[in-house]
Amino acid sequence: MPPADTGASTVVVDASAPSSPVITSRTAAPTSAERLEPGRPGYRKMSFALFAAGVAAFALLYSTQALLPAISTAYGVSAGQASWTVSAATGALALCVLPLSALSERFGRREMMTVSLTVAVVVGMLVPFAPSIGWLIALRAVQGAALAGLPASAMAYLAEEVRPKALIAAIGLFVAGNSIGGMSGRILTGWVAQAWGWRAALAAVGLLALACAVAFHFLIPRARNFTPGTLNPKALARTVATHLSNPLLVRLYAIGALFMTVFGAVYTVIGYRLVDEPFSLPQGVVGSIFLVYLVGTVSSAAAGRLVARLGRRGALYLAVSTTAAGLLLSLSDALLAVLAGLVLITAGFFAGHAVASSSVSRTATAGRAQASALYQSAYYLGSSAGGTLGAVAFHAGGWAATVALGLLAILGVVSITLYGTRVARAERRALVPATR
Repeated sequence: MPPADTGASTVVVDASAPSSPVITSRTAAPTSAERLEPGRPGYRKMSFALFAAGVAAFALLYSTQALLPAISTAYGVSAGQASWTVSAATGALALCVLPLSALSERFGRREMMTVSLTVAVVVGMLVPFAPSIGWLIALRAVQGAALAGLPASAMAYLAEEVRPKALIAAIGLFVAGNSIGGMSGRILTGWVAQAWGWRAALAAVGLLALACAVAFHFLIPRARNFTPGTLNPKALARTVATHLSNPLLVRLYAIGALFMTVFGAVYTVIGYRLVDEPFSLPQGVVGSIFLVYLVGTVSSAAAGRLVARLGRRGALYLAVSTTAAGLLLSLSDALLAVLAGLVLITAGFFAGHAVASSSVSRTATAGRAQASALYQSAYYLGSSAGGTLGAVAFHAGGWAATVALGLLAILGVVSITLYGTRVARAERRALVPATR
């Protein structure tokens, strides 16, 4: 099960992994001859359906992020209070992703995705009419909780319905939908808000998500390889406890959360900085800043080559160095320097996230779905914390305070990685017989 981005997500799926220990299956799954692949009926429809679902989910999830300055003005609230319209959604997703992923094992992937999208879109239609900041935050929390049922179910659906040789391509298209949804939603809201206001911008995202949800409903093929099982909460609790007692997995969860704290803080607050002096950029231009996300697609793809050349820890050190350099560069009052800083922050974050998330799947020898769900929970909790803390820091001390928060989180990643290096060296020495 993947972490979903941020706007962009790194996904690692082991199609050969054993079935989840939290489910007791009742019947054998159909043979792989019934699985989808390019050229077979249904594969193209399935691909477009999940692409549309990814666009809808991540356009909705981050729909208020580019609008925070306008929301602050409309409701007369601080950056910290407005940031909860993003943090409530990502926080609720983080809390609900594990239980909803388990429920999909019982009631079906297709059904869970359909319900998740439907509820999220319905709430999305209500969001523009929120009469107060409290109502807006509450609706966004419900939206985030609903969306938690989509990414995990989508990955499981693909693993079950697509032949292994075509799985990576199918997953890639879903992840592309995530990235495009997260980016286009922010850009769309920026330009619509500039012309017609922030409520119209949220309505536009709701209509985009509705169109995507309708396309998903009519295109997604019926699941042929899903075998429902009896949910076993005790087994789920044991699996989760086992993962949380694994020091390496816990370190990877912490790294993912800290990287996302930086990213959430920067992209929640950057709009406030760019609409203010000395930049004074219009809302549409501020929304277009999120085109920088495309850099993340490149750095995520390059993460595998970095690990092959530098090792996992070496790749993490490079990622944190790049992110830290971007944070420091963004302190400049020159717009080009700020944009260059955002490019470095984005490249470093996505590379670090790719390394950490892929390492989770490699580290967990059983219950990989639950291990990845825990990473996703930590990832989105980091997003929620980063968005809120970054806005509070900005309100208290300006952009420099937000940068200081980001550097503190980066220092945490470095400390964890250094500690992991020391532990690995100690374990290697312990395997070497003592010589006299």
